[in-house]
Amino acid sequence: MIVEDEDFLADETRRKFRELGAILIGPISDIRNALELIEAENVDAAILDLHLGAESVLPVVETLEKLKLPYLFAIGRLSVVPVGFTGFTFCEKAIEIEYIARALFGRPNGDA
Repeated sequence: MIVEDEDFLADETRRKFRELGAILIGPISDIRNALELIEAENVDAAILDLHLGAESVLPVVETLEKLKLPYLFAIGRLSVVPVGFTGFTFCEKAIEIEYIARALFGRPNGDA
């Protein structure tokens, strides 16, 4: 699941995720819809923007943590991620897609 409102995840990035077997849900641009989709869909992991307009994504993070679903914060500019959450930060232009996929889903052979 991709939760973002500025379309920072480039088309190339989305294509690479699909090549790795991901089924993408989103982008979802508001908290209410993101929370509803987590309940309604079989979400395996989430890529989150830290803010959706004036809304903080923290209610989504709290739900993901309760469900023990992996997630990461994907931010295009330097931001502060609140302490106490297990997600991590990356700058989209400086990361390899395979690294993100392994961080969310474990190693390709199924090992975590």
